[in-house]
Amino acid sequence: MRKLRHLGKFFIFLFSFFIVARVGIAWYAGRYIFRADDVPPKRVAVVFGALVYPDETPSPMLADRLETALRLYRAGKVQKILVSGDNRFEYYNEPQAMMAYLVARGVPETDIQPDYAGRRTYDTCYRARDIFRLETVVLVTQKFHLPRAVFTCRALGVDAVGVPADIQWYGWGALGWSTMREQFALARAVVDAVLRRPAPVLGEPIPFN
Repeated sequence: MRKLRHLGKFFIFLFSFFIVARVGIAWYAGRYIFRADDVPPKRVAVVFGALVYPDETPSPMLADRLETALRLYRAGKVQKILVSGDNRFEYYNEPQAMMAYLVARGVPETDIQPDYAGRRTYDTCYRARDIFRLETVVLVTQKFHLPRAVFTCRALGVDAVGVPADIQWYGWGALGWSTMREQFALARAVVDAVLRRPAPVLGEPIPFN
């Protein structure tokens, strides 16, 4: 019986932690999130990676992130774009597909910097600071992900603002899965960015000129 009580308390604590993390991060990040037309100009936009299909076509969510960054670039809100994603497997390369998408739409390669080790949001923010030496950025991703991205980067010392990239409808399945996954990711963001700060894959600095 005592074990059951302890287990119940543990689950209550866990549930409360998830709720506090979600509400607290949303409240904190809200003041740093803007529409594309209203975001204060920054030198670099950071685009977070997402699913790329086997033919190297960006998934709808990733395409919307890239289109939003393209809009910021064309409007003069940013001058450079950091495309950060997963490339841990030989035949899967998010940054390469992201860069190809932008180049095909007129962005010079010299204005794009790929980050091949942005395996998760925390890694992208950490590497933006330590590898690419970025102090201030515009983050581009979907609304459900943006509060965590802004919170994580700012907790790591990067002056980050965010722009939502929700252009099209992704379907209930994709949105439901992403939203559910985000609940756990929010809690982990608090642990990683505030308490643990584990070092991701690093390397020699690549200042973003």
